[in-house]
Amino acid sequence: MKIAFFSYKSYDKEWFDKHLGDTGFEIDYFRVRLVAETAQYAKGSDVICAFVNDDLSGPVIEALAGYGVKMIALRCAGFNNVDLETANRLGIPVYRVPEYSPHAVAEHAVALILALNRKTHKAYNRVRDGNFSLSRMVGFNLQGKTVGVLGTGKIGRVFAELMRGFGCRVLLYDKFPNTEMEDKGFPYVDLSTLLKESDILSLHVPLLPETAQIINSGTLKMMKDGAMLINTSRGGLINTEHALKALQSRKLGYLGIDVYEQEEGVFFQNLQEQIIDDNTLALLMSFPNVLVTAHQAFFTREALDEITRTTLQNIEDFSKGRDNENRVELPE
Repeated sequence: MKIAFFSYKSYDKEWFDKHLGDTGFEIDYFRVRLVAETAQYAKGSDVICAFVNDDLSGPVIEALAGYGVKMIALRCAGFNNVDLETANRLGIPVYRVPEYSPHAVAEHAVALILALNRKTHKAYNRVRDGNFSLSRMVGFNLQGKTVGVLGTGKIGRVFAELMRGFGCRVLLYDKFPNTEMEDKGFPYVDLSTLLKESDILSLHVPLLPETAQIINSGTLKMMKDGAMLINTSRGGLINTEHALKALQSRKLGYLGIDVYEQEEGVFFQNLQEQIIDDNTLALLMSFPNVLVTAHQAFFTREALDEITRTTLQNIEDFSKGRDNENRVELPE
């Protein structure tokens, strides 16, 4: 099997080369992002390996099919960037990595909370500049605060357990409550209650039509004044313009995001010597109570191992005609 690997970084090559073993797969690594103009790089390949910000819209998949691609292997959990109808029509199966390290993402959400609250990122810069003042560095105790968890898949459940460990009152919301969490004493509430009672709200739902921009002017108005909002899931869950207005009006007290709805072409790139044309992102990063990380919540050794192993297993199963639960099915 010949694999065209798009949007690769040095760590991708390191991990995949380490795990190739005797699979017999041949990987061509391309730094370029998969878009219509770069689809030609896949000519002669059986499989393309794509990441979360690669373009797998209908026209791109049409082009890939024309170049002989027989399978799309996503090395991520999300697949909202894939036109599944076109892939299904052309007989190109799509596989993903549905879970790799729930702890990695959940722990990063906690890191955002702690950094925003105790201003550790600012303290680091201050001390390096010889400023040991504690002025404007006051935070709050997590113990006793109410933390709302929107979405209780594996990541949301791990996050809830972590926040309970801090002594927080944890409330859950999910369209499909998890009985195991209920048995552990975690209460499920309706969305309105979750928004109204949470001092900290953390998002852990996939990006679907019903969850797109679930945080908007209406839901932000329902939140506590000065509440903290954390998003390590998908950028499209938040209407960023509405969040900006809530920050400007002091309605929203803190915002910590590892994902951003317009992150394509920005995240995973080194733009230090360039002007970032996204005025919304630039304005967001100018707020003292906003912390942005560049989609790194997944980025642990354990997660990279799991992503690599699962992706290669998906390709091997496809090549040998074996059933695999990681295949993305077209919604009915």
